[in-house]
Amino acid sequence: MDDGPPTGVVSAPSGAWPRRIVCLTEETTETLYLLGEQDRIVGISGYTCRPPRARREKPHVSAFLSAKQDRILELKPDLVLAFSDLQADITRDLVRQGATVMNWNQRSVAEIEDMIGALARLVGVEQKGRELLARLQAELAAIQASAGRFPRRPRVWFEEWHEPLIGGIRWVEELITLAGGDPVFPELAARPAARDRILSPEQVAARAPEVVIASWCGRKVNKEWIRARPGWDAMPAVRAGHVFEIKSTYILQPGPAALTEGVRQLHAILAHAVGAPVAAELAPAERLDPDAIRERAG
Repeated sequence: MDDGPPTGVVSAPSGAWPRRIVCLTEETTETLYLLGEQDRIVGISGYTCRPPRARREKPHVSAFLSAKQDRILELKPDLVLAFSDLQADITRDLVRQGATVMNWNQRSVAEIEDMIGALARLVGVEQKGRELLARLQAELAAIQASAGRFPRRPRVWFEEWHEPLIGGIRWVEELITLAGGDPVFPELAARPAARDRILSPEQVAARAPEVVIASWCGRKVNKEWIRARPGWDAMPAVRAGHVFEIKSTYILQPGPAALTEGVRQLHAILAHAVGAPVAAELAPAERLDPDAIRERAG
């Protein structure tokens, strides 16, 4: 016998758009704010940084691999938004308790764009979604055109974790290519699981990257550790002083941040590395690694 949804879970009226949304990762929160639909959000991830007001305005109900299930249900959501296989256990438990959950698994730039469009449709603002995507795509095209004027394309190692070394995350590799660089492990982009993208320091050194960009999720990058790895002192990137950091909130979030600030920072770093100018309208809006804006010697 079906006794209906458990206490604390409220379903949306028939035909209505979701009105009470919990976002378990930051990219859906930022998307809803950009769509002007932030009033629907009743709970967010504690890792949320964009926009800054979201962190002040909304209750924090989850980390990334854990969530306050009781607190989420108390908020009576009619939709919970999650990301990837890494949140599958949270998704399963919420569904078992009667919640409606949408779990995206976007890994590429195209899939990020699909997520944004689908979320706009899901909350009944399809036209706003089209307009947002048009703005994002226009900026990506402008950055790609700017990168086309670089004197050369540097070889790039992007490091998403340091122990063990992990790289090759697909949307970042695609954005590096768009921003003017050539990833040194392009074959890794086809492997969605981080455990399948683990490399040794020796493997990275053998590809002789000219630029190293690190973004350690939730942790400040230690450039001295990077430079001190055995054999890395001979690496072109280390010899040239081209070891940089991008904050993970800008680039490791598969959502609007990566398609705006993230790609702008990638473009600015690569432009610095090859001595190319960046138009003011394409410059990062947030703080760029100081090593990427210092005057070049000579």
